[in-house]
Amino acid sequence: MPPRRWIAHLDMDAFYASVELLRYPELLGKPVVIGGGRRHQPVPLGDGSHRFATLDGYAGRGVITTATYAARDLGVHSGMGLMKAALRAPQAVLLPVDFEQYRLYSRRFKAAVAELVPVIEDRGIDEIYLDLTDLPGAQDTVAHDPHGGVRALALDIKNNVRRATGLSCSIGVTPNKLLSKIASDLDKPDGLTLLTMDDLAERIWPLPVRRINGIGPKAGARLAALGIESIAQLAQQPRETLVAQFGRSYGAWLFEAAHGVDERPVVTFSEPVSMSRETTFERDLHARRDKPALTAIFTELATQVAADLQRKGYVGRTIGIKLRFEDFKTVTRDMSVEHATSDAATIRLAAGLCLKRVDLARRIRLLGVRVGGLQRAPGAGPARPAA
Repeated sequence: MPPRRWIAHLDMDAFYASVELLRYPELLGKPVVIGGGRRHQPVPLGDGSHRFATLDGYAGRGVITTATYAARDLGVHSGMGLMKAALRAPQAVLLPVDFEQYRLYSRRFKAAVAELVPVIEDRGIDEIYLDLTDLPGAQDTVAHDPHGGVRALALDIKNNVRRATGLSCSIGVTPNKLLSKIASDLDKPDGLTLLTMDDLAERIWPLPVRRINGIGPKAGARLAALGIESIAQLAQQPRETLVAQFGRSYGAWLFEAAHGVDERPVVTFSEPVSMSRETTFERDLHARRDKPALTAIFTELATQVAADLQRKGYVGRTIGIKLRFEDFKTVTRDMSVEHATSDAATIRLAAGLCLKRVDLARRIRLLGVRVGGLQRAPGAGPARPAA
């Protein structure tokens, strides 16, 4: 009989905010949002404490990257505009983002997990999937807990992450990736949720359909229009009905997902198809009146993409740009260069040519540079696993 499949999803708790709380422990338990700019940097005081900026009176285009749980209790959350958040929680502390520090802690927690688990799928700066199936002890039973062996493994992983970083994480362990992604969010923060298919009706079906990773706002709205709001209601729909409404592929997937079916393996590495860098401005910039600032930002984005390519051992032939205007309309342009490159000057030149093909009469709120059509750089060697 094959071993029971155990897939884990590990998600760091309020990751960016938690990293900042290590740096500023005096903010523990207080509402804190991350998403400010350089002007919101804490000011050191003579007694060793800091003076922090707050949301009160914030004006700008910034959005919340993440927030502490105390801030979430006040109704603010990631993706919310900072001006809107200021109306709900003016007393919340506002900190600037520090991606260099977050990447450092990301590497630390993934290295701590890799000490215990060899099969890891990297899904971003703060989350990973793990295949625990073949680890020693994963199939063991413990008194009063038939799944105690895998539970003990998950606890070891959580403890190793805390020892290496000082941070907490939440882990969902189930037979597949789809359910584990949902489970890791059920008992946050510092949660450990172990589910089998027998727990589907009690723990998964009462949840909103949007809790399934892969059901976005548009599909969620279409399902709601059909009177389908919970996963249980989705599971009650015949496969043929969902296929008729959503098409053969997506309709069939909705049916399988509602019943907790997902055979995807944990993939230790996949080749990227593109790399990009973009930034949203705190105020909309005009191509002519703000040309020096835009030029500097544009060059910096191209330089950052080039550095990403060189660091990871890739070159690309398709170079493009992304612009979002003051009316939130987004346009993209791209072009192919003769030879695949990771050279900053070449990327900047091609991106500039793409920019000349766009009407820049409107103010700009977002600017991005992208390199696609990636291939391994000569002499870069084989691709390394993501984690």
